[in-house]
Amino acid sequence: MKRIFTRISVLAAFCLLTINVAFAQNITIKGKVTDGGDKTSLPGVTITIKGAQGGTQTDADGNYSISAPADATLVFNFVGYTAQEQAVANRTAINVALASSTQQLEQVVVVGYGTQRKIDVTGSVASVKGEDISKQISTNPVGALQGKVAGVSITNTGTPGGSPTITIRGTGTIYGKTVPLYVVDGVWYDDINFLNPSDIANISILKDASAQSIYGIRAANGVVLVTTNKGKKGDAVINYNGTVGFQKVTNQVEMANASEYATAVNEAYALQTPAVAPLFSNTNLGEGTNWYDVVLRDALITNHQLSISGGSEKSTYNLSLGYLDQDGIVKNNNYKRYTARLSNDFQIFKPLKIGYNVTAASSKSKDAPTSIFRALYAASPVVPVFNADGTYGDPNAYNLGNGSNMNPQATLDFFNQQTTKYKVTGNIFAELKFLKDFTFKTSFGGDFGQEEVRGYIPVYKASNTQQNTNSKLDIDRVENRNWIIENTLTYDKKWNDHSLTVLVGQTAQRNKMYKINADALNVPYSSEGDLYLALGDASTRNITDEGELSTFASYFARVNYGYKNKYLLNASVRRDGASQFFGSDNVWGNFPSIGAGWVISNEDFMKDQKIFSNLKLRGSWGKVGNAGVPFNPSTQTVDQTAGLIAFFGGIPYTGANIRTLVPPTLFWERSAGTDVGLEMGFLKNRLSIEVDYYSRKTEQAIFDIPVLGSLGTVNSSIIANQADIQNRGLEFSATWADKTDNGFTYSISGNIGMNNNKVLNVTSGANPIYKGGDGLTSGYLSTRTVNNRPIGEFFGYQVEGVFQTDAEAAAWPGFKRGDFKYADINGDGVIDLRDRVVLGNPNPKFTYGVNTNFAYKNFDLTLDIQGVADVSVYNANLSSRFGNENYTKDFINNRWSGPGTSNTYSSADIAGGINNAPNSFYVEKGDYIRLRNIQLGYTLPSAISSKMKMQRLRFFANAQNAVNIFGYKGFSPEVGGKPTSAGIDTNVYPLFATYNFGVNVTF
Repeated sequence: MKRIFTRISVLAAFCLLTINVAFAQNITIKGKVTDGGDKTSLPGVTITIKGAQGGTQTDADGNYSISAPADATLVFNFVGYTAQEQAVANRTAINVALASSTQQLEQVVVVGYGTQRKIDVTGSVASVKGEDISKQISTNPVGALQGKVAGVSITNTGTPGGSPTITIRGTGTIYGKTVPLYVVDGVWYDDINFLNPSDIANISILKDASAQSIYGIRAANGVVLVTTNKGKKGDAVINYNGTVGFQKVTNQVEMANASEYATAVNEAYALQTPAVAPLFSNTNLGEGTNWYDVVLRDALITNHQLSISGGSEKSTYNLSLGYLDQDGIVKNNNYKRYTARLSNDFQIFKPLKIGYNVTAASSKSKDAPTSIFRALYAASPVVPVFNADGTYGDPNAYNLGNGSNMNPQATLDFFNQQTTKYKVTGNIFAELKFLKDFTFKTSFGGDFGQEEVRGYIPVYKASNTQQNTNSKLDIDRVENRNWIIENTLTYDKKWNDHSLTVLVGQTAQRNKMYKINADALNVPYSSEGDLYLALGDASTRNITDEGELSTFASYFARVNYGYKNKYLLNASVRRDGASQFFGSDNVWGNFPSIGAGWVISNEDFMKDQKIFSNLKLRGSWGKVGNAGVPFNPSTQTVDQTAGLIAFFGGIPYTGANIRTLVPPTLFWERSAGTDVGLEMGFLKNRLSIEVDYYSRKTEQAIFDIPVLGSLGTVNSSIIANQADIQNRGLEFSATWADKTDNGFTYSISGNIGMNNNKVLNVTSGANPIYKGGDGLTSGYLSTRTVNNRPIGEFFGYQVEGVFQTDAEAAAWPGFKRGDFKYADINGDGVIDLRDRVVLGNPNPKFTYGVNTNFAYKNFDLTLDIQGVADVSVYNANLSSRFGNENYTKDFINNRWSGPGTSNTYSSADIAGGINNAPNSFYVEKGDYIRLRNIQLGYTLPSAISSKMKMQRLRFFANAQNAVNIFGYKGFSPEVGGKPTSAGIDTNVYPLFATYNFGVNVTF
């Protein structure tokens, strides 16, 4: 794979060397821009050179000055006015009068397999420009979308190189894939972590089933269309973007110091029955070790991107190279990524255009231990990092027990795991226009990737519990080989008051995954390059492999019709077949949609009104599918475990048994949805408002069916298509964009999305799915998914107070003084599982964002705010206890330590009885509001930058996640997870604030 990457780099360099780039002699053009109606001057008008990047703006009097080639074309843009182009033609003075326009209505929006004017769109489609994405310092482009689109919830991760979780209009599946479909220049992906954000020109998010249905069985979780940068006609333009900065942990949890910890542990021992002697004879131990300070750090991050683009009448090109180096906030953790992208379009002759784009990405990370944040939270402050003799501080020397028996520094020092990824992806296409109104396009794309996780455990002994006697090398390798072929034929005709666009198409896909795992013991370590399985003991080598192969065939059609720019109709249908359902009656599925729009502001009776500059009503219905269901779930497997061995005559015979139940068949989940939207524009569209109501129902969702244990199964359930899930919501977005007479321009956008999630009905009735355990919540199951309730809601005991005395607790068997007092819901005088109630909902009801842009003369300011509301988080960091874990300072300061000291917090014996069972004390409000991004920039005047042979030179300072306001007692309430285990905070890599400085240079 490295050889492939090298060859691509050499080819790209060769292409650049063979491009004949002639830098024309620049001249200085001056002029004035005015309003074409009242002839007043227009300050803040943007003037750019067509086919180039960078430019200038008019001053307070509408005057401008720009350096450009004598044969260039200037483009004049301003909010609320029609863009105008002026050929320089050796002129040194060019005055321009701009005409007012309905610019926003003419905006082109990327939709499935094409583009539409925004005014013609009948579905719910949101569009974000690449320049808005690049202003945020996000290693993954999806992270930059947070707070920018109503109804789109994004949960970022602090892990370097990690992928954010995106949810579009709520969660509609439990066992199926929850990720949306990403389509990058026609190629389909489950993730776009390989993509450099600076390479993106536009992102469109298809939110409703009408817009999504053209993608059939892959669209149930939404569709994200990514258009990358293309070359433009004109001289070569070289652009460099670079940033350097650091990342700092925010809202770090303050833990108990050594003295406070020792005091609390002694209190917990005294509350045992019978009481246990104190663990610490002296609790005056000072501050001790702050493990967060030992392991965490301020981390450096640097990002560089270089691009060159240009073209002629016959061809255009764009080449970009990117480098990212990101240290994690955990020491030794690091992520490096290299990207290269090359695209070319060729106009062979007027009707025929061909082109290609290829992206190569390579990344390597030094990983952090998966359990390091749990270890930092639990580790005892009485244990030193190192003893006086240089050995590691040993928790066992203090008899601390199982919960706090690790030294995080030793965990970090002897952890050696790295992840390497390679990916080459792209497509080639040909587009032929014929018979005036027809366009045929064919494209072939591929995605070839490899991921390898290599872990090595050396022989070491830090303590009796942190040691390893046999070195071990473990290698996991996953290969992906995917391809897609698409053919479309488009008929586009306008006559009189009518417009008609008809699209028909065909798609074929194949996705192949192969995974191999191998390990061996006693592999010697001399260097990172000498770790080979063959060096280990032959008798200890193990190898396992597995794979998946799926093929898809699809046919689709869409019709768009418009009459007098008033009445709009959109209808589409897609028919998909998937190999993974072969042998059932559900190999093929049909996914139709229909949408209609009425541009009320274009009616004759609206001509004289002065309120609306745009008023449009639209509605749609559609059906989509989710083919990302568990693979081969209907295949019956046979167990051959040690427990099935039988002895006859002293000779062991291996037995076999069927101990799981599988469904007779399992097929894709289907989702049907409706959307009603109202779009409004006021004051020449300086103020635009959009409101949407939607209802989406997932049909035949995969759900657990409980089975009797007497059947001899190892699990108590079987999954099948037998549930309906509903998401209903309301979305509101508004934008005000304007200018002032002194050259100040600004835009303020706000959005809010409200979503209600509910399981509508289940074939098995009221039988729930219990999840959210697996050691995360001390072995208890903390979430429940059941009919007529949201997916994965928190479920447990309701805390009514704290028992102040043993006499008060005597009426409740199993409880003592200092324990939580739970509500006896059924009134039977006993606290048991039947007294559990709903404690909270991890699915946010409200998501919102405020995004602003300000510009005055050469200064620009971007300010983005983002937040969620009406959501809960389960603080499993505090409840997950197995013996003498540390406490937070908050708990220490508020704990029950005797009658009357607290009726809210339990005693220090938080692991005693069922104090650490899921209960309302651990469920906290997850609402937050965050200063997501603030960036201040200054662009050097063009008169100065042109003297340095630059078209544009801009400096900026940026801060991301610098201010976080929330009441949650952990690092951050932004906690993800699978649908039935979402919002459980334990061992989560915390988010951080990023501060950096950068420069944009255009030549």
